[in-house]
Amino acid sequence: MNIGATSITEIFIVLVFSIDYILRIYTADLISPKYSGFIGRLRYIPTFFSLVDLASTVPFYVDAFLLPNTDIAASNFLRMFRLLRMMKVEGRFDLALGLIDDVFYAQRGVLGTALFVGMTVWGVLSSFFYLAERKNVYMIYCGGAEKYGCAADLDTSLCTVDEWGIADCSAAGCENLDDGTEVCWNLYRSIVDASFWTLTNLFGEFPLIEEHGFWGKILATFTAVFAVAVFALPVGVIASGFEDQIAKRREQLALDVQEVEDIEVEEEFVGDVTTFRGRVYNLFHQERSPKAKLRKTFTDMLIIAVAISFIFDSVAGRSSGAVHHLLVWFQFFSFLVFAGEYMLRLYSAGDNPKYKGSGLGRYAKQTILLIDALSIFPYSVGLVTLSEVGAGYSLFLLFKIFHVGSTNKAFATFGNVIKEHKGVLTVTGFSAVLLWIFFSSILYYTERDSPDEEMKTYYNTIPNSMWITLLNLSGESPLAHYSSAGKVIVGIIGLFATAVFGIPIGLLGAGFEEHVTNKYEDTPDEEEDVGMSSSRTHRPVGFQMKCYNFVNGIGSKAATRFELSIYILILTTVSVGILQTVQGWEHFGERVEWVAVIIFTIEYIIRFIGAGVDPEFCTDSSNIMTRVKYVFSFYSIIDLLAIVPFYYAYAMPLGWVDAHDEYFRMLRILRLLKLDKYVPSISLIDDVVRLKWKVLYVAGYAATTLLFLFSAAMYIAEREDEEIEIDPLPLYGCVENCYMSDRYKNFFSAVPLTGIHLTGDFPLIEYGGIGRCILFLIVIAAVGVVSIPSGVVASGFAELVHSKTRDADENNQGDDWYDIQYRKLEGQAPLPSHFGPDIDALQVKVKEYLDGKVDETSGECIRTHFSKVGRVLFFSLIISNVVAVVLESVPEIDRAVGNAPGNFFDVFEAVSVFFFTIGKPSTCHMSEI
Repeated sequence: MNIGATSITEIFIVLVFSIDYILRIYTADLISPKYSGFIGRLRYIPTFFSLVDLASTVPFYVDAFLLPNTDIAASNFLRMFRLLRMMKVEGRFDLALGLIDDVFYAQRGVLGTALFVGMTVWGVLSSFFYLAERKNVYMIYCGGAEKYGCAADLDTSLCTVDEWGIADCSAAGCENLDDGTEVCWNLYRSIVDASFWTLTNLFGEFPLIEEHGFWGKILATFTAVFAVAVFALPVGVIASGFEDQIAKRREQLALDVQEVEDIEVEEEFVGDVTTFRGRVYNLFHQERSPKAKLRKTFTDMLIIAVAISFIFDSVAGRSSGAVHHLLVWFQFFSFLVFAGEYMLRLYSAGDNPKYKGSGLGRYAKQTILLIDALSIFPYSVGLVTLSEVGAGYSLFLLFKIFHVGSTNKAFATFGNVIKEHKGVLTVTGFSAVLLWIFFSSILYYTERDSPDEEMKTYYNTIPNSMWITLLNLSGESPLAHYSSAGKVIVGIIGLFATAVFGIPIGLLGAGFEEHVTNKYEDTPDEEEDVGMSSSRTHRPVGFQMKCYNFVNGIGSKAATRFELSIYILILTTVSVGILQTVQGWEHFGERVEWVAVIIFTIEYIIRFIGAGVDPEFCTDSSNIMTRVKYVFSFYSIIDLLAIVPFYYAYAMPLGWVDAHDEYFRMLRILRLLKLDKYVPSISLIDDVVRLKWKVLYVAGYAATTLLFLFSAAMYIAEREDEEIEIDPLPLYGCVENCYMSDRYKNFFSAVPLTGIHLTGDFPLIEYGGIGRCILFLIVIAAVGVVSIPSGVVASGFAELVHSKTRDADENNQGDDWYDIQYRKLEGQAPLPSHFGPDIDALQVKVKEYLDGKVDETSGECIRTHFSKVGRVLFFSLIISNVVAVVLESVPEIDRAVGNAPGNFFDVFEAVSVFFFTIGKPSTCHMSEI
């Protein structure tokens, strides 16, 4: 047909879309009177949904008729924008989209500040990484060097980097092209290039950590410890905004969020004991009766036995046919029990008037009943189709594990969360899917012809691209060597798309945490602690009390100095212990260790003596029992582990301790825990665990259950995967021709790998189709649930720290010294400076020019036109300086401008410094007024 590369299906789809768009233009006046007439139709064309329609059809006509011999990359996937039509603001989506709008509106100020802080941190760190790594030859990348005749395993240590930042690998056998194009280049050759890798680091990913130099590793450490938290502020602000808005809407609408736990409701109804159905109903729904408890115990034990049989079959069953068949028959018996239980539940539910007739369908839709159906239906299909009933079918029986223990009701809350946030989940979930498809398609087109073979492999099709893009949207960056366009797309994903993609995941996780916290929240044991402290008896002041006060820095300057010296000594010995692990420094600081052990020994003896009056150990017990309690206390054991091996090794120089000296040296690190006696930290975590024990128990059980189920699923999915070859696995007994089946050879080998993925980390990405589908579920639902225990600990830690400082002045919380001092000056007239009234008045005018004048009535900042122009000029000058620094870091630009005195960058910098110098003194002098 001479209309380019297309198909009958494609032509049909575009014709349908075209007719649909023509009809929409024709009926546009029905949408709004402003679209009436010819001019009104023209006004309709630039509207959002009209542009969506055009984007899905116009590229086809351009590709087919105007440019038939080309392949417009966007012509295929742009049609997915038609999905946006499902997002029209009407019906159930209205409230959800309104919620999203409220979140961004309410948080706009904080979000803007957080974005500015994040961008500033990004820019500053990019500059520092550029300076640290621009000359590092191990950062030279030769991904596409093979097509220029260079070796694939090029030794970049032989390369050099000139003064402009251009790499030369001639000594390694790979010369640059005649036109000056680099075949190999430094990944940090400019601030622009460094910004991508820095952005990856700020996401928490460090793909080049092995190639970093000394200062690069220092910067990477700083980034991991501090900058990542700062850079994550925008996402945290959005998440916090959703929580606040949802809470407000609950209060406004007086929502009584009921836990849809039909089992609890059913306990209020007692079946008719004179009928068989009534007795069966009581057996399965009145779980407080002795028979029901016995039935529940039997079912729980059988579920646990099925889980054990699955694990045992993955280890021994594959090598022993007899064991395998025995376990299969046991699983078949368990299936019959589970299926019978499910049928009896459905049968007996009719005894409850609530579930008679059509109500039975509502009963069957309960979360727990759906899990029961999922656990037996696939196994039934395998039996009916006469398929081999092996581990693949028995995997579904493991879903019964949700029934084990009293915490099974926690998982039923997922249904409640989905119902409660259905609108938000629908809109954000659909938006997340749309972003997923959109970015996957774009990255497919930008990376499918990448010179890097690994990149090319994972972006050779859109389905493969969707797998890696899914990980990008979850905050991971398993691949890094993108093209320039790919780097921009991945940067956009990290900065914005991850926040949208994380909303449905966060809602599921937050809803689960809210349910568990509200139901099982613990209360602090403050009253108990007060009672305990009041019952402690203090011994009379004497030598023991002096010892106790001295080691705790109480009562004298000498005690305070001794406590400070212990701080310093602990940090010194830990530093020495770390340095002694470096080759050539094994005997560094041995005398320091001698001195430290002696001082720590003296400290321990003094603490032992003072234990008799220590409120923690001094009760109504005798002196002997008080000291026994101290010796076996946590910090006493830490002290002994830090000093006893030293004396033992000295007393028996060729003994067992001396032979394992390198291990006992590491015990010195435990001395850091001694600091907790002075600056509580570890003890606070212990308090948090006690405070949140029930919540942590339930959340930990849920996380463990998911770990078990997904480990079993990943074992089934990957145990026979021999399609993608991976690196050798000596620890797994494979030295060549290794596949994912070697990593997932049994259930136990699958657990640690699945556990890593459940934390949101994906160091392994070489999975098959089924494995990727399971990992998709992990990303969507499981990661949020598994992270709940850490979130509970974090919130509990903050709660305890706040409770310990709540006696502080609430008005000054969060304020620094400057804020407090500035508040003291409010309402006071400024004092005259030493320069006289004329200079003071001039300074006031300059200050108003720079920062504006505050209206005392309205509190608004008022600026003159001259001040506004100056503000714009200074802002433009700052931006221009940043751009100039970035451009100067680009080797080609820097070489073109040159380093001769008076070059463009030098002149521009001198002019900028001049204007900044004029502005700074006026601001400084104003502080004196």
